[in-house]
Amino acid sequence: MARAKEDYRSLTGPQKAALFLLSLGEEHSARLFSLMDDEEIKEISQVMAALGTVNAALVERLFIEFADAISATGSLVGTYESTERLLMKALPKDRVANIMEEIRGPAGRTMWDKLGNVNEQVLANYFKNEYPQTVAVVLSKIKVDHAARVLALLPENFSMEVIMRMLRMESVQKEVLDGVEKTLRTEFMSNLARTNRRDSHELIADIFNNLDRNSENRFMSALEERNRESAERIKALMFTFEDLVRLDAQGVQTLLRHVEKDKLALALKGASDPIKEMFFKNMSERAGKMLREDMEAMGPVRLREVDEAQALIVTLAKELANSGQIVISEGREEDELVY
Repeated sequence: MARAKEDYRSLTGPQKAALFLLSLGEEHSARLFSLMDDEEIKEISQVMAALGTVNAALVERLFIEFADAISATGSLVGTYESTERLLMKALPKDRVANIMEEIRGPAGRTMWDKLGNVNEQVLANYFKNEYPQTVAVVLSKIKVDHAARVLALLPENFSMEVIMRMLRMESVQKEVLDGVEKTLRTEFMSNLARTNRRDSHELIADIFNNLDRNSENRFMSALEERNRESAERIKALMFTFEDLVRLDAQGVQTLLRHVEKDKLALALKGASDPIKEMFFKNMSERAGKMLREDMEAMGPVRLREVDEAQALIVTLAKELANSGQIVISEGREEDELVY
């Protein structure tokens, strides 16, 4: 433990938490302990008891890091997986499953809002096997432009049956609407959320992104021998740490607010000069100096650890892109920004 008390970079998460709680004082620490479960309290207490005397500079560094994280907007990144784990601690399993199916589906406050965000081809394929009267009810409830696109994709005879029923349809009874909505929710929306229709090449590209370099090269070489077309398609879909150069300045700064500093230092140890320059250019002079010092103090590092750190940052960048917080251009001319 002596080294942990002197070298900030070697502190573990529990050690940082223990130091932080000790620094807050009894009253505030007690309130935080009351929010933890028994295992968390036990782990932090054991670490706290073994800390001994801690250098004041190390405590100051801890609070600087904490202040930087708190002052950054949106410093937490939520995912479907983390949300599901949180819900599982508070709700029954079957209820969590229903909630996750709901939120994994298309966005919208009501069922009709959600349908408005479903691709028209997907809706048309589903409606082909439904009664014309049911389709007429649904099309009368969603936005007219979306209804028009769906209608155009239905078989002609079937679409005319739907149109005739819409013409003859008067006010729909609440019981009928409730029944249609329930059917859509239990059959269509739940299946849509579960299947999630991912392209197989995209799935393999994501898996390859999380392999170490040796394994990735080995699998890619073998795939090129068996199916060069698929290999090239997967290469095009893969997003690596070096591809972060496609971020604009605002995107880099957003990513910096979310990434753990020790992971960034480790990832940059094995990065190209353009990537390093991109990150340092978007940091304050003080933050850049601290990061360079951390990188130098690391000395030689294992390639596997660099790969893991880079993969974590790539995953974070994808999550931020999926939530609309950053934009990753495709590198084409039409993606270039004009000022």
